[in-house]
Amino acid sequence: MSAERDAGPPAPGGGVIVRGQGPLLLGVRHHGPGSARAVRAALEAAAPRVVLIEGPPEADALVPLAADKDMRPPVALLAHVVDEPGRSAFWPLAEFSPEWVAIRWALEHGVPARFIDLPAAHTLAEREEGTDPDRDGPVSAPSDTPPPAGEPDACGPGGAPAPEADPGPSDDPGTAGAPGLSGDHGAARDPGPSDEPGRPGAAGGSGRSADGAALRIDPLAVLAETAGYDDPERWWEDVVEHRAGAAEDPFAPFAVLEEAMGSLREAYGAGGHDRDLVREAYMRLQIRAAHREFGDDVAVVCGAWHVPALRRKATVGADRALLKGLPKAKVQLTWVPWTHRRLSRASGYGAGIDSPGWYGHLFSAPDRPVARWMTKVARLLRDEDRGVSSAHVIEAVRLAKTLAAMRGRPLPGLTETTDAVRAVMCEGSDVPLELVRDRLVVGEVLGEVPESAPAVPLQRDLAQAQRRLRLRPEALEREMELDLRKETDAGRSTLLHRLRLLGIAWGEPSASRGSTGTFRETWRLRWEPELSVRVAEAGVWGTTVLSAATAKAEADAVGAPSLADVTALAERCLLAGLPDALPVVMRVLADRAALDTDVGHLAQALPALVRSLRYGDVRGTDTHALADVAAGLAERVFVGLPPACAALDGDAAEEMRRHLDAVHGAVGLLGEETPGAAAASGGIRGRWHAVLRVLAARDTVPGVVRGRSVRLLLDEGELAQEEAARLMGLVLSPGTEPADGAAWIDGFVGGGSGGMLLVHDERLLALVDTWLTGVPADAFTDVLPLLRRTFSAYEAGVRRTLGELVRRGPAPRANTETAGSGAGSGIPGFAPDLDTGRADAVLPLLSLLLGLADSGTATDPDPGTATDPDPGTATDPGTDTGTATDTRTGADTSPGPGPGTDTSPDTGADTRTGTGTGTDIDNDLVRVGP
Repeated sequence: MSAERDAGPPAPGGGVIVRGQGPLLLGVRHHGPGSARAVRAALEAAAPRVVLIEGPPEADALVPLAADKDMRPPVALLAHVVDEPGRSAFWPLAEFSPEWVAIRWALEHGVPARFIDLPAAHTLAEREEGTDPDRDGPVSAPSDTPPPAGEPDACGPGGAPAPEADPGPSDDPGTAGAPGLSGDHGAARDPGPSDEPGRPGAAGGSGRSADGAALRIDPLAVLAETAGYDDPERWWEDVVEHRAGAAEDPFAPFAVLEEAMGSLREAYGAGGHDRDLVREAYMRLQIRAAHREFGDDVAVVCGAWHVPALRRKATVGADRALLKGLPKAKVQLTWVPWTHRRLSRASGYGAGIDSPGWYGHLFSAPDRPVARWMTKVARLLRDEDRGVSSAHVIEAVRLAKTLAAMRGRPLPGLTETTDAVRAVMCEGSDVPLELVRDRLVVGEVLGEVPESAPAVPLQRDLAQAQRRLRLRPEALEREMELDLRKETDAGRSTLLHRLRLLGIAWGEPSASRGSTGTFRETWRLRWEPELSVRVAEAGVWGTTVLSAATAKAEADAVGAPSLADVTALAERCLLAGLPDALPVVMRVLADRAALDTDVGHLAQALPALVRSLRYGDVRGTDTHALADVAAGLAERVFVGLPPACAALDGDAAEEMRRHLDAVHGAVGLLGEETPGAAAASGGIRGRWHAVLRVLAARDTVPGVVRGRSVRLLLDEGELAQEEAARLMGLVLSPGTEPADGAAWIDGFVGGGSGGMLLVHDERLLALVDTWLTGVPADAFTDVLPLLRRTFSAYEAGVRRTLGELVRRGPAPRANTETAGSGAGSGIPGFAPDLDTGRADAVLPLLSLLLGLADSGTATDPDPGTATDPDPGTATDPGTDTGTATDTRTGADTSPGPGPGTDTSPDTGADTRTGTGTGTDIDNDLVRVGP
């Protein structure tokens, strides 16, 4: 039997496929709407008894799910190794994919649909043994699981699913110009240039490199160049997409493609994809088996590149010989949602297309596709508040048709519609055009699969949590604000944190714009198809999200490389609500902290640990153990920091300054959050302030650290401004090296808030200015980069104000003080004492805000009686209304029910009732008094 020759399906006669001469071979382009329409027409005309489709045969049991009402493409078949879910492959299908159309036709007509490509068990097992499905020689196995990306070939030649390649046209022979005619839906490729044996230098090249190695060709590029096109995508649109339904014979398009692919196979052989020979041998065996069962009523839907090989005469023994000895692995398959973005070539998907959204529109539009497309574009731009009218749509359609006629195209394609949209609706700008491309040309459609689809237990638990929390996966990135005081939002936060710990990056936390409190979180959510693989991988840790996250956290704690990683993990455990994992993490943390003597490591670990203490009240987590560890860690930092800051070079000093800022913030939080007596809190802060004083006074400490220590003490109120000015004057004296002085200034006034310190304290600014003007010319170029870095961090308004102050110079203040002001402070822009009049003006408002005026008594700090220059009228009892203008502070006195005297520092209306309670409305300020 092995020597028996099989004539195979006979060739078409006269260029037209005639039914009754063998299996019907329908060569298609993956994700081509023209091919999809042609397949549907051919199946309706041929009415086969079985439909064979290029794909993994293990998925035959999943075919009926395609008819489920909850199944909405784009979707993908996901295959993964049972013991290693990270080794996986995808077979994506869109609504306009010929394979999907064939599956749906078969289900609607009660016809069996079977997959006939090389089993996924062989494809995924080869990766385990270190071989590349597209190459004969061994390659290094991937060290980590990359995001699955799709087919390894886009236009014909290619192998089975393989590890993902870097995104870009060079990943695949079919991405040079257009997605292909062949067939390998697949997953990922190994990253790196070794993935490909070569690339064709030109579309019509010989297919061989200089050393004789086979090159992977792009069949569409060859055919397009032969036809005189420089763009294979445009050639495909002109000869297939725009001529749909032109042929009366539904089988004619397939005959033409078969003839073209046959010529290419004669010229290029396997096109550099020797792996195709094995796949095609398996497909021929499956076609023979179906032919024996159903006779000639067999339809085969596969990549057009494979059709000549499937029709070629070959012996059964030769085909079986090619399949002998293939490695095999235990695999599982299921349906998973897919997105239009992952169908695009830019995502790294080998058989990807440039415009899945446009192709979906061409497939679904019943008529006038250009006019309907322009309407979609106009609706999108209107939603983005751009002025687009019906006249714009009419003119854009007219321009697209004119461009197509000028370019000799049968109908406007994507190029013409894009040019028309840019000129008419976008006014020549590419900015809104990018929005059109992102939202419509590519699209953000996310498919759906029914709940009855096979899934790992972790996936089912995640789906239940998503429904319970009303957290729907979406392909379009969106921002979500969570209020952790609400039960649903707290549950959403916990779920997202647990998924992040498992490596399922569905959401990423971002800074909250509205609040900085611990009860609010902001997340950016976006569901990508490869997250289904991450869920399958995480299934090894447990059957529920909680159990899997707990086991993963315990394992990460034991294997954490540094103390900072352990403290960060402790914080993540609190955020994710993992009380069972926290004891293990805390034990590892205590052991690591006791053994680690590097102050830098301790300083890195402390902030995350202290931040964790803040989550106790909001999330209901017991943080007493964390508080004890944090306090002990802080004491070790206090002891080790001064000696660790001695004799540091510039880079080490800058890193130590960052540690200093981090520890300072952590100590502030530790004092607020540590349970216990206030004395203990004061003791921790007092110890820290003592450490800062030591650092500020030691000459062996780098200038940037000393300057930062002085600044932190000044901000805490532990150092008077006069003392800070004295220390700055000492450092900036002529005896100090300019570089050390510049580093001190960088530490003292560096950062965004340092500029405001100089703006409001001109004594410090004058010291800096005097020092800077006295720097010798030969040393100025050395300190200039550091000074530029310091002052460039200030906002533009702060820099402008500093420039004005420096330009004005240290001139004495003009004598505008009153007689009681004395000689003044001598500081430009500052009075010797507080302006009590201006200060008193805000007291009524503060009293109202603080609730101090409820007693019904309001007394001015400077009581007295004032006479209004323009007194109003007052009537008591009842309502007393008048307009008063006063030039100084007075007292508001109104005896109970009787008449009163109204004195006010401003002009306003005074209204009193007979009860003795009055309301003063002065310049939008409200004061309550008798």
